[in-house]
Amino acid sequence: MVQPSSTADYLNNAAPPYPAMSRRLGESGRVVVRVLIGPDGRAQEARIQRSSGFERLDQVALETARDRWRYKPGTRDGVAEAMWFNVPLNFVLE
Repeated sequence: MVQPSSTADYLNNAAPPYPAMSRRLGESGRVVVRVLIGPDGRAQEARIQRSSGFERLDQVALETARDRWRYKPGTRDGVAEAMWFNVPLNFVLE
């Protein structure tokens, strides 16, 4: 079995947009989104596995991982199949 991949460089997934209000308030953190990646590389389901502690960041991470990103699907015996995968997203103020 080969696990799915969310490697952004490989799939050209853009970083999630940093919410303007979160930037102004100095909110930062790491969100882990649990995504069910379908055989076609699209998210079929997604939920917050670990919160950043900030609702805005969590929501943007969830929407990005579920609605915008594409993934390299997992395979079993060379055949793509749906698999759950944890996707970490970091929000860091520069």
